[in-house]
Amino acid sequence: MRKISLAFMGALLGATAFTLGTESQWATGGSARAAASDTYRSLSLFGDVFEKVRTDYVEKPDEQKMVEAAISGMLTSLDPHSSYMDAKSFDDMRVQTSGKFGGLGIEVTQEDGFVKVVTPIDDTPASKAGILSGDLISAIDDDSVQGLTLNQAVDKMRGAINTSVKLTILRGASKDNKETKDFKLTREEIHIASVKSNVMDDVGYIRITQFNEQVDEGLRKAMQQQLKDIPADKFKGFVLDLRNNPGGLLDQSIAVVNAFVDRGEIVSTRGRNADETQRYNARPGNDLSKGKPLVVLINGGSASASEIVAGGLQDHKRATILGTRSFGKGSVQTILPLGQNNGALRLTTARYYTPSGRSIQAKGITPDVQVLADVPDEFKGKDIESKGEASLKGHLTNGSDEGSGSQALPIPTDVSKDTQLNAALDILRGVKKASNTADKPAEPAKAAN
Repeated sequence: MRKISLAFMGALLGATAFTLGTESQWATGGSARAAASDTYRSLSLFGDVFEKVRTDYVEKPDEQKMVEAAISGMLTSLDPHSSYMDAKSFDDMRVQTSGKFGGLGIEVTQEDGFVKVVTPIDDTPASKAGILSGDLISAIDDDSVQGLTLNQAVDKMRGAINTSVKLTILRGASKDNKETKDFKLTREEIHIASVKSNVMDDVGYIRITQFNEQVDEGLRKAMQQQLKDIPADKFKGFVLDLRNNPGGLLDQSIAVVNAFVDRGEIVSTRGRNADETQRYNARPGNDLSKGKPLVVLINGGSASASEIVAGGLQDHKRATILGTRSFGKGSVQTILPLGQNNGALRLTTARYYTPSGRSIQAKGITPDVQVLADVPDEFKGKDIESKGEASLKGHLTNGSDEGSGSQALPIPTDVSKDTQLNAALDILRGVKKASNTADKPAEPAKAAN
């Protein structure tokens, strides 16, 4: 038994010795030896505890899960965004960032133990088969969804392209009198439409829901189409909607800024050491906007890559930022695959800075024009504020003036009720003059009763 523990410890110590050997080049011999000694003692303690648990616990533990839990605990103790991903989580992350997967093409949520269809995506197996918004999925391949988490149900619906799956649907207005229908669908490659756009008379509206690999191409197609559809002499400008966008890939956020600016720094990342600083600049010739005015919408749900875009365009004075203060996630996570189907580490390795040198971390982006969203009846009397990065336990601190977080309400489907979008349209059409309210304190985001 002890052999297993010692072998395990040997692997850990081997990696540690390499790290310590590198660091010792910068330390005095005495301090390096003391640090190495303390680290070895701590790892020896871990080995002893691991051995005691695996031999003396009341039931035989899963040793792989114990190791994964120890790794996870080590990473989560660092900050809220560092974590261990097992092989399954790592695969899911890659699917999310790629923006495409084998599936049926339905957006779903969970309701009363069933999986509820929010909407079928156009031109996918689900929409072609006739699945409707509001349908309840009660079984997948004749296995009840009751007792499954939403993620487990989604996993059962996804799968290899050209394979089949059977969905049992409950349909009907009455809760107690629903019709049962079976659908047999063949999975296809589904592309997540992270860029949605439409022409609003003389304004091009573009919404980015997340920064996956499809964003750059989707944004450029949308802008090019809008520049064709709206006569140049009537085109008032663009609205770029980043509300409730949680972020995503760094390179995609850089591409979005570059679609509106032609030169200069977009963002920089700074790690522990000065020589780890990286600066990302606009590439000349990539600006598609033809100098048209731009308003960017943000709120308390706009984070990470969204904040890079808003901050970069704000510093370049290329856009009016409108809405409420963003989330404040200004740290960089590097994905480090562990190989041999062992998952990956998501490790915080740097912080983001806007072109002017502002840190986004735990502060967020303050809009040039603060406009609160109207609170729908169902949210009145409830806390509608996103607390932001600064409220997360163990977050990377950033001075004494932290304060990210603000309103993060769902975006109204009825444009007439979207006060922030209408304020942006007014600015572009010259109905109202944009005034800088960046130094004003954010208003409370509690809804009145």
